[in-house]
Amino acid sequence: MDSAVTGNQNRRTVPLSHEQHWQAMTAEQKLTLYRLQPWGYRLLFVRNQASAPLAIIAQDQTLATLSADGILDTEPEIVLRH
Repeated sequence: MDSAVTGNQNRRTVPLSHEQHWQAMTAEQKLTLYRLQPWGYRLLFVRNQASAPLAIIAQDQTLATLSADGILDTEPEIVLRH
């Protein structure tokens, strides 16, 4: 089977709600994001990776990530689909 077709079949057709993304986060990610909110950080979505969920957050137009342990990475090497 064509890998492009397989990849597209795994994409969601209906986006998850903010609440569903919030529920997918670990307790450590939630705590770190709560502490970052006064500086304007907000949750965009959570990527469910094989190893652990990765929270994608933003401050204005700048992306950052929160590891499953709640560690902030302000210079992530991620690629977003458009």
